[in-house]
Amino acid sequence: MQTINFTKMQGAGNDYIYVNCLEKKIENINETAKRLSDRHFGIGSDGLVLICPSDKADFRMDMYNSDGSQAEMCGNATRCVGKYVYDRGLTDKTTVTLETLAGIKILDLNVENGSVKSVRVNMGSPELVPAKIPIDSPLDSFIQQPVTVDGTEYLVTGVSMGNPHAVVFIDDTDSLEIEKLGPQFENHKLFPKRINTEFAQIVDKSTIKMRVWERGAGETLACGTGACATLVAAALSGLTGDEADLILLGGTLHIKWDRTENNIYMTGPAEFVFDGTVTL
Repeated sequence: MQTINFTKMQGAGNDYIYVNCLEKKIENINETAKRLSDRHFGIGSDGLVLICPSDKADFRMDMYNSDGSQAEMCGNATRCVGKYVYDRGLTDKTTVTLETLAGIKILDLNVENGSVKSVRVNMGSPELVPAKIPIDSPLDSFIQQPVTVDGTEYLVTGVSMGNPHAVVFIDDTDSLEIEKLGPQFENHKLFPKRINTEFAQIVDKSTIKMRVWERGAGETLACGTGACATLVAAALSGLTGDEADLILLGGTLHIKWDRTENNIYMTGPAEFVFDGTVTL
């Protein structure tokens, strides 16, 4: 048996279970993530995030989806890690480096009255080469390419933000049958490592509504890397500029693509929900 002290946190409704693993390791991580994430028989979350020591950055983030599979990166989770390490006294830095499977991310913490109110994350450069996303395509880029799903043709843009995304622009996200379409995109033969799918509706040149189906988790209230990928796809297609508010089910994220340095910046909230202890 193992006893785990945890903290539930959420960023724009994207909720994860956070565990301080700087001095203590978790056993059977994949199965533990699956059990704890279960919303009926566990704590309930989109996944499990471990805050670990790093020899490359201030901290390392290891994250697992609710189905137990490991994920490379989550923008909303990085913001929550930033708040966790500062508010819990693990660092006094307001600029924190975080090692992830998608590289080292730089977190700028907006601190008010001794507490982190929001976090701006340098999410790095978007990857557009299909083989590196990965997408099974010989093209140099996969922008607004026709893909047939369930007998309907959709125009899909592929972007990696350290994890793979397929962005689809539609007229109305509210009426979307995402439970039907999401799994079919996720497991489409074009995507050898499965795919996160963003269904996006252009509101105006600086505003996008978005719903997301995350591989290994299903529909979530927000996805930071997905919001970044959506802004890139919209800008490349001339639907928006290089900066926009992304309205997700759980809140709004501000995304900016600095093309001079080719980096994506994401700004958004991070909040504690509750602390607890569980024995498995």
